[in-house]
Amino acid sequence: MKRKLQEDALKFIFDCEYKHKSCGLHSISGNMNLSTNKAAKIITQLQSIGLIVMKEDEIRLTDAGRSDALKIIRIHRLWEKYLADETAIGNVEWHHGADSKEHLMSLKEVDILAANMGNPVFDPHGDPIPTNKGELPTYQVQSSLSSLKEGDIARITHIEDEPSIIYAQLVALDLYPGMEVYIMDVTDEKIQFAANGKECILNVLFASNITVEKLSKIEPTQKKYQTLSSLNVGDKAQVIGISPKCRGQERIRLMDLGIVPGTEISAVLKSAFGDPTAYKIMGATIAIRKKQADNIYIKSRQNRNEQTARLRELSSVS
Repeated sequence: MKRKLQEDALKFIFDCEYKHKSCGLHSISGNMNLSTNKAAKIITQLQSIGLIVMKEDEIRLTDAGRSDALKIIRIHRLWEKYLADETAIGNVEWHHGADSKEHLMSLKEVDILAANMGNPVFDPHGDPIPTNKGELPTYQVQSSLSSLKEGDIARITHIEDEPSIIYAQLVALDLYPGMEVYIMDVTDEKIQFAANGKECILNVLFASNITVEKLSKIEPTQKKYQTLSSLNVGDKAQVIGISPKCRGQERIRLMDLGIVPGTEISAVLKSAFGDPTAYKIMGATIAIRKKQADNIYIKSRQNRNEQTARLRELSSVS
């Protein structure tokens, strides 16, 4: 527990330095949800082993402290990436899972993990992953969703995963890095926006946990894609892709079933309760639940009735 608290403090101090924010006793106490006495004890411990220095009321990392902080951050973000892409663990569990691993893995183990994943550059929240040499891109000041005005168009670049109660709400709205948003209305209390064809409303506090990059208004925005779940029995479509929010084992399973761009798919039968639906893919009939079908983007083709009507029309003309 002592080591965990020390390393959590190092992570927070590094984050303050990286974002050019001041860091002191009270900010550490508030971030770690500790009393000022406990926070002061941790600071004293870190100072005694040469990982931080005090300059007036501000806490700064030493070279050794910065190196340790980057190691912990690297493990945390790589493990979040692993949980997101290689397991069926839900979004809200990525952070807690990574928290339990970051204090246990060795540098050798984390380098092997990174290599097996192709040395990813960003974690699933949009944060950069430090290299094994402790390198990170220079921090760029960014805007939050709450700072935008009516009519603005932006792309989500990062979703903060703490506090978890706010992150869970953002996940429930199907928001993710890379998604484009159009601001519809802004008041002192809330912000209303469209994302992937769906209207969302967030209060200002929740919106401030979403980092965005403003886009030119002439730049095309994402349109609402038709999803597989909208396909009626007898209809055919072509797969366009899978939503970025579908990750890990669920995404791998869909791709293994042949759901990749260009594949033809047709709805052949609905279950008695309407879910799941049976679809024909590459000669095989496969049951897919609506929750999964909602994540599969398609381009519709004419259904059988439309095709028959069109053939009759052509025959009558000839």
